[in-house]
Amino acid sequence: MNRPTPLAMTALAVAAGLSLAACGTGGTGEEGEKPIAGAGQEEGEKSASPTASPEAGPDRPKIDLPADLTMTFEGGKSGDAVKDAVLADSAERMRAVNAVIAGTAPEGVLGHYNTGKALEAAASWVGEFEKAGATVTGKVRYYDREVTLDGKKAATLSFCADESHGYSKDTETGKVSKTPVSKNSYVFYNSRLERNDAGTWQTTQIVSTRGAGQCQP
Repeated sequence: MNRPTPLAMTALAVAAGLSLAACGTGGTGEEGEKPIAGAGQEEGEKSASPTASPEAGPDRPKIDLPADLTMTFEGGKSGDAVKDAVLADSAERMRAVNAVIAGTAPEGVLGHYNTGKALEAAASWVGEFEKAGATVTGKVRYYDREVTLDGKKAATLSFCADESHGYSKDTETGKVSKTPVSKNSYVFYNSRLERNDAGTWQTTQIVSTRGAGQCQP
């Protein structure tokens, strides 16, 4: 049986087609490519509790990640309240996808942070892991997160992901699949988000470029 190979845990996420983004159109996945896994943070303020859901509350589903998966996000405080809300909900979106893959959150949380093409792709990405009998593990860092507001209810967000320590794991044997770190361990994401009536910034589309030069260490 083909199983996901290391890298995109995100978003692991997270990606369109079979790329880590788990969202939207486009992406780096190609026909026949295996799903990948990944997660991370650094630069600027780091999350005090990278594996806990920072926005859980009456209007936010609680998202728990397994103990062996860490997702950290850099630069969560821009100084602009609206931009910070976009950053927070985008991070929760990435966490939600991996939590569903890991079985620590119900699939319904995907619809809280995704809509349209992004929701379709996220559900498809989760399905790829289920068919492969795999889950995600390790650490992934998200950095260089830049928000551009488009009016009061739309925004674009670009960011990089270091998936060099994010892996897939066989759900039956627990065996972790690891591959050497390469330029493809780093992924650039470009996403669009829209604020719904409940105040949540939902990802509507995401495109990923694996091996992007601007994300290389």
